[in-house]
Amino acid sequence: MTTFIHDLISQSAEKSPFNIALTLRDQQLSYQELQEYINSIADSYSALAVKRHQRIGIYLPKTIENVVSMFACSNVGAVFVPINPVLKAQQVLHIANDCDVEIIITNKARFKALQSLLSSFTKLTTVILTDSDSNEVDTIMQVSIISWPNFVKLSPCELETKPLTGNDIAAILYTSGSTGKPKGVVLSHSNIVLGAKSVAQYLENSATDKILAVLPLSFDYGFSQLTTSFLVGAECVLLDYLLPNDVIKAIIKYKITGIAAVPPLWSQLCKLNWLEGAGKSIRYFTNSGGALSNTNLGQLRILMPNAAPYLMYGLTEAFRSTYLPPNEIDNRIGSMGKAIPNAEVLVIRKDGSECDVDEAGELVHKGPLVSLGYWNAADKTAERFKPAPGQLKGIIPTELAVFSGDSVKRDKDGFLYFVARTDEMLKTSGYRISPMEIEEVLYQHDQITEGAIIGVPHIELGQAILAIVCTNSQDDLNLVEKSLLKHCQKQLANYMIPKKIIVLSELPHNANGKIDRNRLNQEYKNFYSESEK
Repeated sequence: MTTFIHDLISQSAEKSPFNIALTLRDQQLSYQELQEYINSIADSYSALAVKRHQRIGIYLPKTIENVVSMFACSNVGAVFVPINPVLKAQQVLHIANDCDVEIIITNKARFKALQSLLSSFTKLTTVILTDSDSNEVDTIMQVSIISWPNFVKLSPCELETKPLTGNDIAAILYTSGSTGKPKGVVLSHSNIVLGAKSVAQYLENSATDKILAVLPLSFDYGFSQLTTSFLVGAECVLLDYLLPNDVIKAIIKYKITGIAAVPPLWSQLCKLNWLEGAGKSIRYFTNSGGALSNTNLGQLRILMPNAAPYLMYGLTEAFRSTYLPPNEIDNRIGSMGKAIPNAEVLVIRKDGSECDVDEAGELVHKGPLVSLGYWNAADKTAERFKPAPGQLKGIIPTELAVFSGDSVKRDKDGFLYFVARTDEMLKTSGYRISPMEIEEVLYQHDQITEGAIIGVPHIELGQAILAIVCTNSQDDLNLVEKSLLKHCQKQLANYMIPKKIIVLSELPHNANGKIDRNRLNQEYKNFYSESEK
């Protein structure tokens, strides 16, 4: 029975010990080897007297050590806190202090960036360096610095702690922080294991799959590539790419069958020249973290002709909520689908009642995939996690649902359509507008590689619409702006046409690869001075 996340590996090791579990460049581990490595690291944790529920921060790129460090936490009942490797020292400090991290596993380069702040880490006692080949143990400001060779050689002792039930805390995943300080989403073993089962069910994953992990493992969508692979005994290929073309090379080299990405990466891949037949091995591709434009979706279907596209919608607070089956892609254009297995999704009015067909309301996710809340943030948890609608009156209502803050609507067949983030809807000249509707038009222009729509304060309009885009054109930027404006004028109602188009060399992205809309809103909120209005 798969109860804990380390069971995902141990059960596959029992069934298919010699199947490849992990690949990193030319290094490979079978399930048996991965299981033995994880057991060894669990012994090392025990030697450090790691306690049940103790938080361990893992601040690494995609490496074998990253994976085994996370999954070994499960063996001893500890809680792993994956920290995105692109985060800066102050952000790492916030995460570590927010959840009282006592041990951080990292590499020498990242530790060097943290050293000046060591005195500010309130609970940190131990740093383990994965790329140190020394067997020495050093001490800096009351923090023990242990090399990886010395760590793995620590004398094993009997495990005194372990997770007791599937409701034990397994991980804390911090949001990207695009709306302020990152919040730690607390996930149980059951959340993670059931999430893997749900996704593997509709993706029809099997031991024959080779799944490319390109997203950060600190991102629930990225971590899911590991858990789904391990559940079914598939091979997971780890890739930290420098350029989008590296993704295509990996697809060819490893004969990848499954790949997940977010819209900005898909957009970049669509603009590259793929070698003939490069995408033929791919059985499926998935999108989440934002809507995939119809233009890019069409291009991806050409580049990966044998692949079934899965368009998904998810919340870190509930792992994954909906998916659109591939056979409905052409029938339900723009739909985010229906609830995934083991989830129930409702569209709710402000008074808690269910919306009618084609009536916009807030998406509410209920069921066993709902996480345990935010760490050390009772007020924020209460804002987002509320009593689930529709509970029977004969019992004390205890089930919590996640209120997403996203406005959606459903059609007569129950398929859902994203409208907008409740706080991202634009209002200009009295009209309420979804930024995504305009962005879809931007992406139809062949010179636009990436784009975002924001609303900025305007004395006459309420909000003026700004289009902020990147281009692949070598033309004068003024010509690009004029061409895109003419394109918008052809495709959009007058009140939806951007008042200004701004062309940048690149758009800002948060740590998970999504366009950082909060940063754009902050940078351009004063775009129109009083004299310009």
